[in-house]
Amino acid sequence: MSARYPIARPRRLRRTSALRRLVAETSVRPGDLILPMFVKESIDEPRPVGSMPGVLQHTRDSLRKAAQEAAEAGVGGLMLFGVPELKDERGSAADDPGGIVQGALRDLSTDLGDDIVIMADLCLDEYTSHGHCGLLTPSGEVDNDATLERYASIAVAQAAAGVDVVGPSGMMDGQVGAIRTALDQAGYTDVVILAYAVKYASSFYGPFRDAAEGAPQFGDRTGYQQDPANVRESLREVELDIAEGADMVMVKPALAYLDVVAKVAESVTVPVSAYQVSGEYAMVEAAAEKGWLDRERVIMETLLAFRRAGAGQILTYWATEAARLLR
Repeated sequence: MSARYPIARPRRLRRTSALRRLVAETSVRPGDLILPMFVKESIDEPRPVGSMPGVLQHTRDSLRKAAQEAAEAGVGGLMLFGVPELKDERGSAADDPGGIVQGALRDLSTDLGDDIVIMADLCLDEYTSHGHCGLLTPSGEVDNDATLERYASIAVAQAAAGVDVVGPSGMMDGQVGAIRTALDQAGYTDVVILAYAVKYASSFYGPFRDAAEGAPQFGDRTGYQQDPANVRESLREVELDIAEGADMVMVKPALAYLDVVAKVAESVTVPVSAYQVSGEYAMVEAAAEKGWLDRERVIMETLLAFRRAGAGQILTYWATEAARLLR
């Protein structure tokens, strides 16, 4: 039975995969992806992270190989996290010119040049014996302003080692301004700051703490990371970081905070990144291992969700694999 008048048929545009590709509103490119990588001091071979199947703590040599593979796949950037052999109260290894991240940055800068953007996380939790993101007062509280001095020193050490982008993630007040000032005064005016402007005190970070060996030895990080209940606070944090000199901003975690990604993306003109964190990764890998979902389809669907929400860049442990799927 035919209708008297024509009716709208949007399904026409969904009929074939070629049509769907042609009219897709959102896409993910390999160059949108950033691969977080862990490099550990004083190990002879890469070590699997038990809670993150497929993720490794790299040696400097294995890191170079994996970084080359990422670059060849078209991945846009690498974010390095260091795991030092020795930790102390002030995180001395974090700005040691001979430290694990500084050595790895020199390796990658030499190997890859401008083929990929080389980034480094800038924090202290992986380097301190207590596992917190800053220096502590005698009472055990994180000392904000003393920590800023350490962050400034780390930024300069990473810049000297060849980093393109530093990623301050400690959520200290004033951290972006302190880092920008230190970099500029040291002559590293071209080093970019990707601020972890929106970093929630999330339960999704558990596997990461295995990989980076940076779990707090006492207490937690709710005193400096954001309350998952708040959105307006996130917009204020972003505004402050941009005013202090952030070139890019990040929302972390991503999947449970797509509304925040969208609001941040609508409110700023700088690039916005989303970090698909370790717990998000581990949940998919565990469910896929059980046969409960289609692993590749879920990976790509989540990446599309971040881009649809407004993220320009996506930090994901699947970056190399996803880049190959996209090519």
